[in-house]
Amino acid sequence: MTAGNGPAPLPAGTPPGRPAPFWKRGLALLSLALSLLLWLNGLVVSLSRPSVGGELNLRQLELAVLAEPGLPDPLQGLLAGANPAQDLNRALEQEILRGAEAGAPAPAELRLERALLLQRLQQQDEAKALLQELASDAEPASPEAQLARTLLGESSGPPRWPGQRALLRQWSCEALADGERCGSAAASQRALVQLLAVTVLPVVVLLAGCALLLRELWLRWRRRAAPMPPLEGPPLSGLDAVLLIAGGFVVVGELLTPVLVAPLLQAMLGALAVAEPLRAGLTVLSLYLALMAGPLVILALMLRGLGPTPAAGWLMYRWQPWPGALHKALRGLLMVLPLVSLVGWLQGQLWGDAGGSNPLLDLVLRSQNPAALACFALTAVVLAPLFEETLFRGVLLPVAGRRLGPLGGVLLSALIFAVAHLSLGELPPLFMLGLGLGWLRWSSGRLGPCVLMHALWNGLTFCNLLLLGS
Repeated sequence: MTAGNGPAPLPAGTPPGRPAPFWKRGLALLSLALSLLLWLNGLVVSLSRPSVGGELNLRQLELAVLAEPGLPDPLQGLLAGANPAQDLNRALEQEILRGAEAGAPAPAELRLERALLLQRLQQQDEAKALLQELASDAEPASPEAQLARTLLGESSGPPRWPGQRALLRQWSCEALADGERCGSAAASQRALVQLLAVTVLPVVVLLAGCALLLRELWLRWRRRAAPMPPLEGPPLSGLDAVLLIAGGFVVVGELLTPVLVAPLLQAMLGALAVAEPLRAGLTVLSLYLALMAGPLVILALMLRGLGPTPAAGWLMYRWQPWPGALHKALRGLLMVLPLVSLVGWLQGQLWGDAGGSNPLLDLVLRSQNPAALACFALTAVVLAPLFEETLFRGVLLPVAGRRLGPLGGVLLSALIFAVAHLSLGELPPLFMLGLGLGWLRWSSGRLGPCVLMHALWNGLTFCNLLLLGS
């Protein structure tokens, strides 16, 4: 192998490349054309998908309002703002107006929450008008409509508490009973712990990441860092990589698999009488397993054709020693966090909220079912990192690195990794994350730390959603 700053030749004993058969080149070209069309359409469509950013902002404001009674005075402005109730009122008003402009009413839970907030802000006339509107146009049997009628004195039946938002449940209880019976003090303490976890902890992690990143840059500039190892990987051709990513991942996995598997899966879940939200969790998990199957079978056949497997494996997972792999993963995660955050902040300043969030984020945020959440967690924290790192850093990066050099391989694999998520709004941060994962693959010479770093990244996101959604 050559030094880390140049393309690495094929391993000794690999026969010289022969022109690929016409059918193989044709199949690769067709797969590439279909992939580009599908990805372009997916990126455009992503602009019309709602963003989870607004909902996350609302949930954090709700935590601040709920935690405010338990906040020490010195931390009031820092964690909750000068007037969190007014901030939440403005955010709820914007969400309700946005729904009206789109021709559809805002969710009943948001309108009920704003009505209860207006009552607490002593704006009784506005609160009453909103409750009357909710009682008349919401689903009559819904908990929100029933609570609205109860608060207006039009119903005296036992209340059914809304099940999604902690602040709304708390305020609904307090509106019909005293705060002590509703556990207001305990709810405030829980919200304070959650608020600290989603505001203070990320800042500490970012500061640690900035320190590690600056240290790494200093060592590189002073030429004191360890030299980059050779970029090793399976001796596949660029045509093989196109067939694997475009043909296997996109055409077979993303296009054909849902068409063939989804109807059978829904029929099976229906026959088993699996209800929501567990049905959604099993659907996500099963479809992702099916998506993985085609590309992994293609990859296994490609690797089988290379001859005897080397001691370190073609994909260079090299999990052992585990402490070293975990240390590299944590270090890589900390260093990439400031860069992803900076790119995300700059995008927000220049572009605003572009929408197009991964639908799984909203499912996790809104789910209260432990079994469904377990399915989502298994998909996001275990399967996705293992599968995506195998394709993008295990195969694509070293194959591209032989043609473009290691740095070119890192850039190309990061770009394709970001585009493959089919979200134009998330593309810049995902590209930066892909750069961090590619750098870790190159600098460590191992794929295992990349899988662990990706899992840690998705795990942090998952935990943040749980804290805001619980």
